[in-house]
Amino acid sequence: MVDNEDVLRALAGVKDPELGRDLVSLRMVDGVSVAGGKVTFTLNLTTPACPLRSRLEKAARGAVERIPGVEEVEMKTGSSVYATRDYAQADVLKGVKNIIAVASGKGGVGKSTVAVNLACALAASGAKVGLLDADVYGPSIPLMMGVRSRPEVRDERVIPPVAHGVKVASLGFFYNEETPVIWRGPLVAGAVRQLLTQVDWGELDYLVSDLPPGTGDASLTLAQTVPLGGILIVTTPQDAALSIAAKALAMFKRLDAPILGVVENMSYFVCPHCGERTEIFSGGGGKRMAAERGVDFLGEIPLAVSVREQTDMGDPVVHSKPDSQEAMVYKELAFKVAGMLSIVAYAKMKK
Repeated sequence: MVDNEDVLRALAGVKDPELGRDLVSLRMVDGVSVAGGKVTFTLNLTTPACPLRSRLEKAARGAVERIPGVEEVEMKTGSSVYATRDYAQADVLKGVKNIIAVASGKGGVGKSTVAVNLACALAASGAKVGLLDADVYGPSIPLMMGVRSRPEVRDERVIPPVAHGVKVASLGFFYNEETPVIWRGPLVAGAVRQLLTQVDWGELDYLVSDLPPGTGDASLTLAQTVPLGGILIVTTPQDAALSIAAKALAMFKRLDAPILGVVENMSYFVCPHCGERTEIFSGGGGKRMAAERGVDFLGEIPLAVSVREQTDMGDPVVHSKPDSQEAMVYKELAFKVAGMLSIVAYAKMKK
């Protein structure tokens, strides 16, 4: 006769390859019940964007099916996102489990495009996601996410509008698109703090922050105000972009901010007519830079017309064309980032 202990014992033999612990000790198994030969349980992943989801589901189901006497297995899959910060007790961004900063050394490398598609990919997986436009000099997120109206202000708190399943906040909501932003350091730092403290984000699994290029006050303020779960450095393959991106990476390392890795944008172009791949801006530079500085290389993102078109329309390609090759590249990036944050969070939990 099968009982709950038999099921838990079997699932304790299945390890999460990234965290190195079994499913039971990681509290990823819930709601175990046995009725005759039928076993029901829930597998709770550490993130809905788990890169090993299908592998863990197959291993968990298989382990229970092999128990003598089991005739049927009903397994549900849920998620309970691990947090890289003490979000419940935090003074700033209370309720936000993980903060992801997207940075670059210079402008024009597609950092904001990476940020919006990363946010949309995480939201499409089922996570609660916010997108913070901290690029105070060139806030392009409202345009890219298709948000045109000013957000509601309630009890002196900004209620972020939702676009494509993502909560969005930007200084771009509050001034004319054609008005240049001429601010010195203290004003920039103050603006970023306002975005962090006066927006009612509610409960989020991930807050993706699009930083201005370079190593200025906005980036410093974010890194020094809230514990970051991790930072993505976006670059293009050519030497000019790589050398400046390396400086941004070095700055965040000096601040002891965790570097998730380097993303190489505009890595190559695939001709839509003949399928030939062309490395317009050279190739492999991001991977070399990551290796030289001892950080992970998170992938190559192609230069694609559809990405530009959908971004200009305010409907990022991950949302508008979720099954396209371009969207799949961003989804793979999101899975990697979510998996890495789970590892960072678990390491902190063990301390």
